[in-house]
Amino acid sequence: MRLKKYFIASVAIMAGVLFMSLRPADSIVTEEDGFTVINTTTLADDVDGYAGPTPLKIYIKANKIEKVVALKNDETPKYLAVIKRKLLTKWNGLTVKKAATQKVDVITGATCTSEAVIENVKRGAVYYNKNVKR
Repeated sequence: MRLKKYFIASVAIMAGVLFMSLRPADSIVTEEDGFTVINTTTLADDVDGYAGPTPLKIYIKANKIEKVVALKNDETPKYLAVIKRKLLTKWNGLTVKKAATQKVDVITGATCTSEAVIENVKRGAVYYNKNVKR
């Protein structure tokens, strides 16, 4: 009976190791509809807006940022709507190299969240420039 328990535990551990090895090595970079997409969820997990992390997806094609999309977060919907409308479009059309150093003003009334979004884009652009083959 004891041997059977050890065998079952060993099989479970091996299955877990196999499952982990099948996961993509880099979940930060994916391909989506012809875009290279940088997901800042883990890349900037230490960057908080007013209500916590503000992860983004940065869509890149031909070394230019096409769009920046906010992922699930706990920011106030009213302020997030302003961020989406006025801030997330600031990088559209920029090369990824330029986006990494672009100076962008924060949105009044949503300063903390704006700063977090700007840092997320910067980290995403720097990561792309260092790690993605073009």
